[in-house]
Amino acid sequence: MCSDLPKVMHPLAGEPVLLHVISTAKALISNRDGQITVVTGYGAEVIDPFVLDRGCRVVHQIEQKGTGHALKTALKGVSPETTTLVLYGDVPLVTSEELSQLIDSASVSLSVLTAIVSDPTGYGRIIRDQDHSVVAITEERDATAEVRLIREVNSGIYAAPTSLFQELLPQISASNNQNEYYLTDCVGLSTASGNSVVAIYGSEEVILGVNDRKQLARLNQIVQQQRRDEAMRSGATLVDPSSVYFNGRIDLAQDVEVEPNVVFQGNVIVGKGARIGFGSHLTDAIIGAGTIVKPYTIVESGQVGAHAEIGPFARIRPGSKLADNTHLGNFCETKNAVIGQGSKINHLSYLGDTEIGERVNVGAGTITCNYDGLTKHLTKIGNDVFIGSNSSLVAPINIADQATIGAGSVITKDVVEGELALSRAPQVQKASYQRPKKRVE
Repeated sequence: MCSDLPKVMHPLAGEPVLLHVISTAKALISNRDGQITVVTGYGAEVIDPFVLDRGCRVVHQIEQKGTGHALKTALKGVSPETTTLVLYGDVPLVTSEELSQLIDSASVSLSVLTAIVSDPTGYGRIIRDQDHSVVAITEERDATAEVRLIREVNSGIYAAPTSLFQELLPQISASNNQNEYYLTDCVGLSTASGNSVVAIYGSEEVILGVNDRKQLARLNQIVQQQRRDEAMRSGATLVDPSSVYFNGRIDLAQDVEVEPNVVFQGNVIVGKGARIGFGSHLTDAIIGAGTIVKPYTIVESGQVGAHAEIGPFARIRPGSKLADNTHLGNFCETKNAVIGQGSKINHLSYLGDTEIGERVNVGAGTITCNYDGLTKHLTKIGNDVFIGSNSSLVAPINIADQATIGAGSVITKDVVEGELALSRAPQVQKASYQRPKKRVE
């Protein structure tokens, strides 16, 4: 990967490659008893905390002696009465449906997930006998020219009774080009001992792994298309599907319309009938039903209620909560702001560390001066308040219900309910004033 970051921690559709595998494993054990064990070696200082935070067990492979050695390390102390499924942290597209079939076939024998691929380069080849039974797997580096022509390949994903693995693993030899203990040798050892091996066919996409950034990009294209298709099947309209990106856990309700060049990141929920405008970027956001997010709007860790209008070119920063029927217009920004139902901030305003009541009108160019150079302070605005254009509200400050702030004011003191507050220098006019003129040389 040419990176300081361990391969399995590189993002795929917004989440580490390894998390895709863990999520699939969790889907499996939600219907079965089970424990997820992750074997780590290189990059353990980064991977271990991530894995433990997700409720998985960690086993360290101190010496990287191959896949067979990794599994042997993982199975220490595991009951032989169980079934073991082997997954790979860099093979993230396998599905729980295929794995369920693999596990079901592994009640008494070794099962392997295979696929017929157009280009088998780099994969171990599945060796079958005249009866079409699987008898061995040969790694490409150890394969003859004839074996390399075989297009049925090994995914590296296995299931078997744990007792069978515990019987076979000590028999694996490291007599190969890599001087490693190949897990694939379990196939040959199993057939040699009279045990059959079951092959379950998967799709070519399912067995794709990540070995470099080019392969990671290819997998990202596949995942993105899968998520786009799922969103459209669920009733969302993607005007230009190929330009919309789903990076995380995205939930689009029925009749949501998504215009081109939109990015969803993290955990995003969009309510029924909402529209997300061209070029918008939503991260960890909740958008209410019927809300219109106009083009080039950014929402970061914010919530917008139903039937609101946001943008264009608006920015909602973390901690912002906009109620139903609110308006946040062009080049407006909120941060840690709570905005009540029916309130409108339509032009060129900044509201930080602010609580705004209902039916408030905030004029163009209004800012809350929330930072004194050391501490952030709160601005509180009541219901039915009118803030004139180009006003500066110097926090901490409280503007009571139905108050009016005259345009161009700098307000530094609390405003009483129903009063008008002004802060302006007197207007000066000079008669017969002559503007300076440029000299003509």
